[in-house]
Amino acid sequence: MIRRLIFALFAWSAALPAAAQTAPTPAPNPRVALETSAGRIVVEVYLDKAPITAKNFLRYVDQKRLDGIVFYRTVKVADHFGFVQFGVQNAPTKMLPPIKHEPTSETGVKHLDGTLSVPRLAPGTARGEFTIMLGDQPSFDADPSKPGDNLGYAAFARVAEGMEVLLKIFDAPTSPTKTLQGSFKGEVPEAPVKIVTARRLAPSD
Repeated sequence: MIRRLIFALFAWSAALPAAAQTAPTPAPNPRVALETSAGRIVVEVYLDKAPITAKNFLRYVDQKRLDGIVFYRTVKVADHFGFVQFGVQNAPTKMLPPIKHEPTSETGVKHLDGTLSVPRLAPGTARGEFTIMLGDQPSFDADPSKPGDNLGYAAFARVAEGMEVLLKIFDAPTSPTKTLQGSFKGEVPEAPVKIVTARRLAPSD
């Protein structure tokens, strides 16, 4: 009886590593290809770290709401430092409901070079506008040490391929006089780059 018990315990313990090896691996984060008039940009969407903001972006992609929109704003702080912005520009037929804010202090996704983020007014108002960082910009991160609204912006993805295309968009001339509804003077591109299509890529692509 004792021998049987010892054998059973040995067999059970020997099986543990094999069971651990068969545990399912997490699914990779989705990747989205932005086919633009300046070239292709592929982004990895951090569904695992910032699920609310990532799902919001993917809804705009899957519903083809980003097809035909443009990079309408370029903020040039220094050489290859600033951001570009694209989105539905509050078009009623393209906007989806606002989403809950996910601060970087919760997600751990910082505003580093090539990071995608969502601009907002008050927390919880972000919709279908998106920015891409050129250079590391911690000022956009949440900072609990600051007074007032210190929740920053919600970062949710990064450029995986096509940084050279992003730089081409960033370096393109901006108009000194054009505005968008009276805003962004000096930040509106002379010839905005269009997103022809935005599509999820298959895991093997």
